[in-house]
Amino acid sequence: MEVLSGAERRRRWSAAEKASIVAESFAPGAIARQVALRHGLHPNQIYAWRCELATVRRHAAREALPGFVPVAVARSGSEMARLASGMVEIELCGAIVRIAPGVVPEFLRVVLSAVKAS
Repeated sequence: MEVLSGAERRRRWSAAEKASIVAESFAPGAIARQVALRHGLHPNQIYAWRCELATVRRHAAREALPGFVPVAVARSGSEMARLASGMVEIELCGAIVRIAPGVVPEFLRVVLSAVKAS
């Protein structure tokens, strides 16, 4: 029989340590139980951290969704011609992205993400 005294303290893990251990548990061929034992954890703790990570990612994804943005209506002749052709202009982070009709939405998302990241 093992008796634990009140003198033993619970281990506190930093967010970076948790992330590292969870990443290790997701590695190809990794077994969560073995990863847990290697770090002195119960396997349930790794599963709890995985859920915590998933929750953080869901919240981050929600916050990254675009909100309302101001829209300017074209006034000049050349701007009106572009509108008539179906072309759309997006000004983002000081850059102007012109979008022709039929652009693949996934491609547009990648382009806008790259502009926003620069």
